[in-house]
Amino acid sequence: MALSIIFIVLGYAIQIYSYALLVYILMSWFPGLYHTWFGRELGKIIEPYLAIFSFVKPLGIFDFRPLVAWFGLQGLLYLLAYVSNLVS
Repeated sequence: MALSIIFIVLGYAIQIYSYALLVYILMSWFPGLYHTWFGRELGKIIEPYLAIFSFVKPLGIFDFRPLVAWFGLQGLLYLLAYVSNLVS
């Protein structure tokens, strides 16, 4: 029972972080939003995770790190659901 609660809370945390990453990605479409208080605080949370994917090089002006990071979070969420089903 306690293990399933941990999986549920961890799943919600990953989902919330995925939404925060999506907001951070959408902020790039509007110049200056990164320089607001919200943008700086969100950057403090998101940028360390994006730094893990620094091996993904930009193609021209397109940076695919956030996309790869988002797919990584979704993969982690599916893996968590799979392990949760195995345990219960």
